[in-house]
Amino acid sequence: MNHTISNSSADDRTHKSCLLECCVDSVESAIAAKEGGADRLELCGNLMIGGTTPSPALFHAVRSLVSLPIHVLLRPRFGDFLYSDSELAILQEEAAWFASEGADGIVIGCLNADGTLNLPAMKALIACAPGKHITLHRAFDMCADPFRTLREAKDLGVHTILTSGC
Repeated sequence: MNHTISNSSADDRTHKSCLLECCVDSVESAIAAKEGGADRLELCGNLMIGGTTPSPALFHAVRSLVSLPIHVLLRPRFGDFLYSDSELAILQEEAAWFASEGADGIVIGCLNADGTLNLPAMKALIACAPGKHITLHRAFDMCADPFRTLREAKDLGVHTILTSGC
C-alpha cells in the first residue's frame, strides 16, 4: 500500500489534504481498498513478487466494480528494470491498450545497465498513453543517481515517483 499521512479521517473527505493510493492485485483487494478509504488504486498482478502487469480481465473486473481512478503497473516480469526490445514492445502495446480501455494512469520504469533512466524507452511508453497520469515506479530506487533521475523524470512529464527512499 502506498500512502501519505492525512490530517482527516476516511469519512471526512472535504478536508483531506493527502491522497491514499493502494496497490491491489485482485477484485477483492480493490473493493477492500475502496471501502477502507482509498482515493486511487495501483492495479498490479503478482504483488508477492513485487508486481507485474495485471491481466486485461482483472482490469475490466476492477474497472466495472470500483469507481476509483486506476493506475496500471506495467512490468513484464520480476527482477531488474532492464528490458529487452521485445519486452519494451510488449510494454508499449500494454500502455496503449490500458490507456484506451480507461486506465487513468500508467506506472512505469525503465533503466539502462549503468543505472540511468532509459529515456528513449520512457518517452515511448509515455507517448503510448497520451493525457494519462504517469508514475515512475520503484525502478527509481535502483537508479544510480536519484537527483539526476528526478530531474529527468520531471523533464519527461512524470507526475509521481514511487520510492522507498532509495
